[in-house]
Amino acid sequence: MSAIPQERRVVTAIPGPKSQELQARRLAAVAAGVGSTLPVFTARAGGGIIEDVDGNRLIDFGSGIAVTSVGASAEAVVRRASAQLQDFTHTCFMVTPYEGYVAVAEQLAELTPGDHAKKSALFNSGAEAVENAVKIARAYTKRQAVVVFDHGYHGRTNLTMALTSKNMPYKNGFGPFAPEVYRVPVAYGYRWLTGPENAGAEASAQAIDMINKQIGADNVAAIIIEPVLGEGGFIEPAKGFLPAISQFAKDNGIVFVADEIQSGFCRTGQWFACEDEGIVPDLITTAKGIAGGMPLAAVTGRAEIMDSAHAGGLGGTYGGNPVACAAALGAIETMKELDLNGKAKRIEEVMKARLATIAEKYDIIGDIRGRGAMIAIELVKDRASKTPNPEAAGALAKACHAAGLLVLTCGTYGNVLRFLPPLVIGEDLLNEGLDIIEQAFAGV
Repeated sequence: MSAIPQERRVVTAIPGPKSQELQARRLAAVAAGVGSTLPVFTARAGGGIIEDVDGNRLIDFGSGIAVTSVGASAEAVVRRASAQLQDFTHTCFMVTPYEGYVAVAEQLAELTPGDHAKKSALFNSGAEAVENAVKIARAYTKRQAVVVFDHGYHGRTNLTMALTSKNMPYKNGFGPFAPEVYRVPVAYGYRWLTGPENAGAEASAQAIDMINKQIGADNVAAIIIEPVLGEGGFIEPAKGFLPAISQFAKDNGIVFVADEIQSGFCRTGQWFACEDEGIVPDLITTAKGIAGGMPLAAVTGRAEIMDSAHAGGLGGTYGGNPVACAAALGAIETMKELDLNGKAKRIEEVMKARLATIAEKYDIIGDIRGRGAMIAIELVKDRASKTPNPEAAGALAKACHAAGLLVLTCGTYGNVLRFLPPLVIGEDLLNEGLDIIEQAFAGV
């Protein structure tokens, strides 16, 4: 746990004067297309707290978008990465390899679902992992088409923009996009017209029918889905949907890819979210929570699929950087030692109970959903119409920020407040954050 006091402290306006000075420098030097949720400049972070340059301490319900699950300065991550920095920063694994990369691949083989033989390749970002999963699937199947789902998010590269569902801000003005990408419906229970109880069966039937009619199953290399859709609004596909799609892929020689970049590594109370319905993906992509804040990503999967790309076909100068690999081993050590799956389940228990109480008072909360420490509320004009209410999401986030609680928004309609606290957050801070959320609702 970090040495930073684990208590909220607001001593200036948010952002404070020093952050405002830095923001002026940033506006002059950093491209306008790089946004920030909250322009407070971080000085230190750890546990459940972010401390800014003005001395404010904010409760962290964002974890750097599910990255710092073990905290932003976890002891094992700092210790292992620091030791590696002393030895060497880089050689490029494709030039002279090193043990850390191999050790991370071994851990991934052990932790990911399924007891089949597995191999991994390491990269720098989630988008790179997804892009390489597509390359591997195409090499293995000798097919080209890729199927993705409505509300899905897979990255910002040219190919992964094509895979991503939402136009603004991810795709607008950045085309043309990669071809042979096809989008089908997902079982979004809250918004399924015939009700959530029908969503799993009806959405999977629709998706499979569209694949067969519009593409032809024999032309599909990969089906890619987030087991909990992240940027799309923390949508849990209705029960039965993922097993049906996974079985369809299996029956038709299609590589089934679970994009666990946001949902992986104890975030949902399981090592990987696809375990909830017993899904064993052919390939699984990971990043975000893998290395305690260091840039690392992976594709892990069935050995025979992973080995289908020719020698030299996978890689990248920084992929599996030794310092990032050391950090990943420290993060995994922390997850095991502190039982962060258990911690995530406890966070869900606390958050859902409090949010349900708040929802009794406020008709603009349409849905409370998610698993583990990946929880969201969908905001609507009223429950009868379910009309998305992005204005409320923005106002609530702003009120939380002013009170010293960092929260994030998401959702295809921009109307979802998402909560991604570090899995190591103290329960006192968790409850204080929920108090602030309740106060924010009172003011909207």
